[in-house]
Amino acid sequence: MTNVGIIVGSLREGSFTKKIAQSVASFLPSDYNVSIIDINLDLYNEDLDQPGKVPASWENFRAQMNDVDAVIFATPEYNRSIPGGLKNAIDVGSRPMGSSVWDMKPALVLSVSPGAIGGFGANMALRQSLVFLNMPVVQQPEAYIGGVTNILDADGEVTEQRELSYFKSIADAFVDLINKNNK
Repeated sequence: MTNVGIIVGSLREGSFTKKIAQSVASFLPSDYNVSIIDINLDLYNEDLDQPGKVPASWENFRAQMNDVDAVIFATPEYNRSIPGGLKNAIDVGSRPMGSSVWDMKPALVLSVSPGAIGGFGANMALRQSLVFLNMPVVQQPEAYIGGVTNILDADGEVTEQRELSYFKSIADAFVDLINKNNK
């Protein structure tokens, strides 16, 4: 059983980004256990990363991430970068030094936007952090999902065969990366 955590940078209840991540994840093999990881965390402050002071939200997040074998990062683009909540989750998971929950976990980066460039800036900004965190990341196909409001139907589902085929190719590349890293 492979455990995959989905981390969604959008905190909106009706998040397009979350819907796209779930659609891509639906193409993972049936023996993959997929769960969305909550990133509503206390802001990272090194002063709190001491015994007896660590917020419960950090402890829960770190415990969840320690049980994950691979990660799908799904992010909208805010000001040509990633949302603050996503960056905070990355920081919480990377601390304390030497105890990163991210190390060597295969990752997939999906960026989602109503705009035409599909969150390119957020995708690249997130990849920069993942390099430092020592996470192997799917390189191709790149997953910039632009025009998201045009590919979701009234129920928030992706039904266009062209998009679904693309999502399957993304999921297949992620599975290949996971398999290569499990050898």
